[in-house]
Amino acid sequence: MVSRGATAHPYGRGAGWGWFLAWLAVGGLAGVGLAAILTVGIVLVLVAAVGAGLLLWQGPRNATAGLVAGPALPLLYIAYLNRSGPGNVCHTVTGGQTCIEEYPPIPFLVGGVVFFAAGFLIFTALNRRSKATG
Repeated sequence: MVSRGATAHPYGRGAGWGWFLAWLAVGGLAGVGLAAILTVGIVLVLVAAVGAGLLLWQGPRNATAGLVAGPALPLLYIAYLNRSGPGNVCHTVTGGQTCIEEYPPIPFLVGGVVFFAAGFLIFTALNRRSKATG
């Protein structure tokens, strides 16, 4: 006979950082998917939805705060790519020069930091609250 008494929560007192990082990846995938909605974005959003479904099915609920931090990944990557901007940026290549127009990286950097900080703070607040009650 199997005892169905009180058992410990399988994830400990709070959600682990691995679950937060998994939600962060899903949020980043959804952010890239929404940014590229006219090309491969629909596929990326569908993959993110499947990942979110799996994480909701298996993981703790307070780790979903990583979804808020997810859009920080593409924003910080765009800020990194435009680190020499704004304006026309030229590089020497074999046989001449190549020039590209870059955006100012500061708005992307600020947006990425705000998204990541919001998700991080929500996650730590939810973890702290679950530790206090559990």
